[in-house]
Formats: sequence, structure tokens, C-alpha cells
Amino acid sequence: MRSFLKFFFASFVALIVFSIVGFFFVLMIAVRMTSDKKVVVGSNAVLVIDLNDHYAEQRVQTPLRALTGDGAGSDPGLYDAVRLIRQAATDDNVKGIYLKADGNGNGYASSEEIRRAIVDFAKSKKFVYAYGEVISQNAYFLASAANKVYLHPKGGIDFSGFSVTMMYLKGTLEKLEIQPQIFYNGKFKSATEPLRETKMTEANRIQTTAFLGELYGDFLMKVGASRGIDTATLHQYANEATIQYPEDALKYKLVDGLKYDDEIMDEIKRTLNLKGDDKVNFVALNKYDEANSSYEGSGNIALIYAEGDIVGGSADKAIASEDFIKTIREARQDKDIKAIVFRVNSPGGSALASEGIWRELTLARKAKPVIVTMGNYAASGGYYISCMADSIFAEPTTLTGSIGVFAILPNMQAFFNNKLGITFDAVKTAEYADLGSTSRPLTEKEKFMVQRSVDTIYATFKNRVTEGRKLQATIVDSIAQGRVWTGIQARKMGLVDRLGGIDDAVNCAARMANVAEVKIVAYPKPKDPYQQFFKSLGGVRASMVKEELGEHYQLYQTIKELKQLTGEIQAKLPYNLIIQ
Repeated sequence: MRSFLKFFFASFVALIVFSIVGFFFVLMIAVRMTSDKKVVVGSNAVLVIDLNDHYAEQRVQTPLRALTGDGAGSDPGLYDAVRLIRQAATDDNVKGIYLKADGNGNGYASSEEIRRAIVDFAKSKKFVYAYGEVISQNAYFLASAANKVYLHPKGGIDFSGFSVTMMYLKGTLEKLEIQPQIFYNGKFKSATEPLRETKMTEANRIQTTAFLGELYGDFLMKVGASRGIDTATLHQYANEATIQYPEDALKYKLVDGLKYDDEIMDEIKRTLNLKGDDKVNFVALNKYDEANSSYEGSGNIALIYAEGDIVGGSADKAIASEDFIKTIREARQDKDIKAIVFRVNSPGGSALASEGIWRELTLARKAKPVIVTMGNYAASGGYYISCMADSIFAEPTTLTGSIGVFAILPNMQAFFNNKLGITFDAVKTAEYADLGSTSRPLTEKEKFMVQRSVDTIYATFKNRVTEGRKLQATIVDSIAQGRVWTGIQARKMGLVDRLGGIDDAVNCAARMANVAEVKIVAYPKPKDPYQQFFKSLGGVRASMVKEELGEHYQLYQTIKELKQLTGEIQAKLPYNLIIQ
């Protein structure tokens, strides 16, 4: 008894101490995050944009970094970054932009938004210099918008054209004796192909060739316009592997010079008329963000960010139906909110969760204008939750459509029996009580039942598009079938209304709601500092896993996603679609 009491009181004291330490720790985070310390840009500033940085759709809070003093308490989202670049164009303190162009951490549609802002900045007569040691192809897409593009004399530039790679697991599943029982509707619905094929089907090759050609055509057109080179010549450079060495890039006018880092610094100094040991006032984008932050807690235009997979219930880093229904409802019932801009960047996910979000947006549209703006992806379930909008904006390189559904119910009986020596037996009170069990194959009647469910949801999906887009059912059927379209293609077919970005969607919402002065309020609302801190720890863990696995991380993601796709009927893009 004495030993028990000793252990109990020791644990109790430890709990009290931990609680007190935790309280002050969280308090310190809150103080750091709410500090009134003003960041000053200073004169003769040069805005530094590292193109390797990934801009999530919504602002990302970084309390751990703020606590340690290693940087700002948040990273700007994509729209924040675009607005900061535009603001810098009229800021007398900012004299130019320096683009670090070794890589690009953003998708093609996101890059379109950033590139437009850079092009507009350059019109202000301020300089934009881009420099990289080894410039990737998608980084060059952004770098080419600069006044001057410089390359390391011993570096390199990728100008080899686009390709798509998909990973196929059918052979692996056969070796493991796992049978992926697959049900789908839509002849182009290729999300299940990696499980049932060893290479692309002809239908998938047709759609992939079409949308990849559109993406590449947009790339060539915009690079050509900036560099003064016609698209046919640029295509020839890629097709004939003309650009092998830095000297080739200079000779064929893809870059303006071959320079080392110190030479770039000297050129920036000359441009700013700095002398001797004077230092360039470089300002990182997130620091510039801190100096210019003026975020409204309330406003008249709700900008709702929907990024990630669509899932049921409540979840972080996903479009969780329970969370988003509440968010949309809050914006719908807020009388100060005159219009909703719904930003979708999603390859889709749960069909049922998509239906729930679609329903709430439909109710919102009856109360006020709802405008959708699409990011890198707004496909399958991502299109499901978009199709009811008053108006839909997409980038030329947005991947959208993919109107189709599927279900995967794996039969792992042989794997358990033959590989692990595990057997199963069961008792049930009804014939189909164990429908969907992974320990046995489906009967023919059960297969019929599952396929009928898939067909029913597919019909509902098409009906939502028919009503939302005001298209004939036969037309929707012909452009559905699970086929992926670019924003350019989707606009021609009526799936999208206009080509443009978030700014265009916000302006459209303001016009429809007769709002003279736009004040944006972003949703979902930020979590409290305590939640943000522990959420940031999860991000650190994920980055550590990615760093540890290296090139094998893609396989890890594939297996993880396969696990998530089993059971529930899905409306989702082909997973692990790698565009290089």
C-alpha cells in the first residue's frame, strides 16, 4: 500500500509540474505569435522569392519556428504571395525582385498565378532577376518571366519536355496473392489502373496525351512570349536535346548570362547604385508579409480554402465534410458576408463526403453568390463540389473533370492463408452481414450489388453536373466517363466558365454581390496557438519521413493511399500522377 501511494503521489506531482510547464510553454507561444513587434522593410529593399518554397492555398501557421526565433510565425499562402508581389510593385521601398530558381515547389496552376504576378511586377519598371545553379523545367517556367535570367557557369538547365509516370502495382499484388476487387464507371476512370493493369490502357493514354500536350503547349507559349522565341523553335530544342550545357542555354537565348553568385550580387548592387561594402537589403517574402500584414477578422467576401483529399468526418490537412459543412454554413448564415469564393485544390476523394459539401454549397448559393476558383486540381470529387457554383474559374493548366467513381474491395484470403498461415471462420445472422470483408472473395450477387451502388453514385454525379452547369445530359455523359481535362479544354466544353485565378474570382464575386470595397475573410479560421503548435510537430514528423525515405517516399505514399481508398466509393483522380 505504501508503495502504491508513493507511486500515486509521484505521478500526481509529475502531472502538476507538466501541466504548469505546458501552460507557460503555450503562453510563450501565444505571446510570440501575438507580439506587436513590427518588422521594418527598410529602403532599397530587394524582395527574395525562393521558387523552391511551396505555397499552400491558405496561410500556414508556424508557431514552433516563431518560438525558436528562426523565422516568421506563419508562411503566406498562394493568394497572399500573389498579393504581396503585386503590392511590392507599388511599394517605393522595394526596388526589385530576386528569384532563386533552382526548383519549383508548386504545381503548374499555382505557378501560373505566381508568374502573372511577376509579369505584372516587371511592368512597374522595377528589375526582376532570376538565378539558379541547376534550373529545373518548372522553375524555368517562372524564371523566364524575369527581366534577366542567369545560370551558373558550371550548372545546368532542364529543357527536355514533359512526361507523366504512373506506378503500377498489379504484379506486386499478384506476388502477394492479393486480389483487388475493383468496380468503376467511366471508361477513362484510371484511378484503379495501377491495381488492375501493368501499363496504361489505351483510353488513359489518349487522355494523358491530350492534357499533357495542353500543359506543354501553355508552357511553350508563355516561355516563348517572355524570351522572344517562337514555340516551334522551343519545342525543337527539347525534341533534339539541344540544351545540354550552360553555354547552350546562353547561345539559344534561354538565359541572359552565365554568372557565379557573387557576380549576381555585384549586378544587383550596380542596379541599386550601391558602393563598396554596402550590403543589399534582401527581404524574404515571409518577412515582407510580416511587415505588411493586415488581416481582417471580419469582411464581406468569404474566401474558403478547400485543399487536399475529400474525406468524411473531421480531419486536418484534408477537405473533411463535417468541418467544411460547418464552415460553409457559418459563411452562409453570416449577414455581413455578401458572397462566397470557394477555392478548390483537390484530386477528389469520398463520393459521400463530396455530396455533403455539394449540398451545403447549394444551400449557400440560394442565399448569396458562390464563385469557385480552381487550383492545380479540381477533379472528380473536386469537381463534384464545384459544379453548382454561379461561376467557375480555372487556370489553363488546372486538371479538372474526371467525372467518374470507383470502389476497391480487396480479397486477401490467399495472402492470409498462403503467406501468413492465417485462416478465418465466421458466424453471421444475415446473408450479407460480412459484405466487404477482406478475408474472402465477393460472391457474384455481392459484386452485382457493389457495381450497382457505383453506377447509382455515378448517375447522381452526372446529374449534379447537368443541373449545375445547365448542360444536356447527353453532353455531360460524353464529357464525363472519368476523363481528365485541362482548364482550357474544360472551358470549351462548359465545365468551366472563365480562365483566371483567385483575384478574378474575388472580383467576380464582388460584382455579383454589388460590393464596392472588398474585405476578405479567410476560412477555415486559424486554430488556437496550442493546437497550431502540436499540429506543426506533425509537419516536422512528416518531413522527416520524406527525407529519410528519399526516392522511395513515392512508394510509401502509394501504399498509404491504397489503404485509404479501400471500401468506400471514391470520386478521385489517378493517384501518384507524376508530371515532370
